[in-house]
Amino acid sequence: MRQVGIVALGLIGGSLAKAYKRVDSIRVLGSDADKSILDFAMMAGAIDGELTDAELQGCDCILLATYPQGVIDWLEAKASLLDTDTVVMDCSGTKLRICEQAFAIAKKHGFTFVGGHPMAGTHQSGFKYSREDLFDGQPMVIVPPTFEDIHLLDKIEKLLGPVGFGRFSFTTAQEHDQIIAFSSQMAHVVSNAFVKSPTALRHRGYSAGSYQDLTRVAWLNPDMWSELFLENREALLWEIDFFISSMQSYREAIEQGDAPRLRALLDEGRLRKREVDGR
Repeated sequence: MRQVGIVALGLIGGSLAKAYKRVDSIRVLGSDADKSILDFAMMAGAIDGELTDAELQGCDCILLATYPQGVIDWLEAKASLLDTDTVVMDCSGTKLRICEQAFAIAKKHGFTFVGGHPMAGTHQSGFKYSREDLFDGQPMVIVPPTFEDIHLLDKIEKLLGPVGFGRFSFTTAQEHDQIIAFSSQMAHVVSNAFVKSPTALRHRGYSAGSYQDLTRVAWLNPDMWSELFLENREALLWEIDFFISSMQSYREAIEQGDAPRLRALLDEGRLRKREVDGR
């Protein structure tokens, strides 16, 4: 691999660029809607230059670190400029609509599109928070156009090797979105809703690790997460409805002073945590 292109140099895109730059033999090109971010990334040494239309065909891999609609918009605008040997991968938090449309665009123009979701990040956003080790040891979820092409799956792992991911999971777009609604999106919904309690204004001096753990992701990017939630509304609504039903059981036990039922609910959750963590 000699050249990587990265579209959108925020937290994810900037971190990807910095990770690839750890390998001297890889040329990293980037683009961003904000010219000042592009200039800053070049001054910081995160990229070697701008990813122009003329440079697209020289890329072995192009990573689209934009919002879901931005992925589709970029592909529709640039598909005809891509080389048939280029692998294009998105880094968005949902996969179903993106993969359905992107696989069709890629097939029409003869290049390879792969759905991707790097499972790492922080509650902060923007290039200034990006870092070269963000993905070291972290999982990467891949949605390939086919599971029968072993050479493609191997090629994907090699292309992403310099980033430092700890493991790769290959799955379908539907399976990805169903699981991510629980493992990521619900955590942000619950955290964001929980911290709205008026009591939160008086928490200082009364809160410790549990408060910090639960509220960390309440500090989110509302533009990005609202798009992701709506992209995945069916799976996310199922998780929200299940959570509300579960919370109602706790509420009833507390309201009725039913200690045995409350203890059973708490023990059930404790045992489930042990089960899902494999302890």
